[in-house]
Amino acid sequence: MTLVKDRCSRYWVSFVVETDPADDILPPTDGDQGIDLGLARFAVLADGSHIVSPKYLRRAEKKLKKRQRELSRKKKGSNNRDKARIKVARAHAAVADARRNFHHQWSHRLTRENQAVFAETLNVRGLARGRLAKSVHDAGWSQFVMFCEYKATRRGRAFVKAARAFPSSQICSACGHRDGPKALHVRTWTCPQCRTRHDRDWNAGRNVRDEGRRILAANTTAPPTPGPGALRR
Repeated sequence: MTLVKDRCSRYWVSFVVETDPADDILPPTDGDQGIDLGLARFAVLADGSHIVSPKYLRRAEKKLKKRQRELSRKKKGSNNRDKARIKVARAHAAVADARRNFHHQWSHRLTRENQAVFAETLNVRGLARGRLAKSVHDAGWSQFVMFCEYKATRRGRAFVKAARAFPSSQICSACGHRDGPKALHVRTWTCPQCRTRHDRDWNAGRNVRDEGRRILAANTTAPPTPGPGALRR
């Protein structure tokens, strides 16, 4: 058993137990889901529904600034400064805990209700260096995708990530026509070939689902490669 004290003066106990992996396997279910992650809406799903972005950091900014100002006014090395430091740490921990709980709830729901979950591969590190850095960190996409992946594996579900270069926002999900790159402010567009009007995020979610299905089918139907010592008839 390991006892850990974090920066918020909270104590955590961790221990290891043996379990049967078969206990976590869920019965098969129909349906799959594609996920397009975003900022205005945390995620838009291929079925047309969406997950509202909670924006925990944005909502807590006023409180965080207040705690930080109180800390800056305290004398270095004093007990009051140490108390103010703990208050700042607890305020940040509250944001992180709320975000983690949000990710756990939705990753649990998506992997429980769908036999396969498909997501896009985002360049989070690159996006976090731009003007939207604070919003990108607030969303916590990497943590959410990681939760979906390990829960899907544990429950016997399939989880597939589309390649980073896959143009999910450029392809018409109705006819497959590729319309080219679009600026971020373009939220709806009309396919010039089939004249279908798309919501940018919903269309991307459907394309991610279709690409995930293709990758999953290719991985499950590919014949095994015989080893060097395999018998030949």
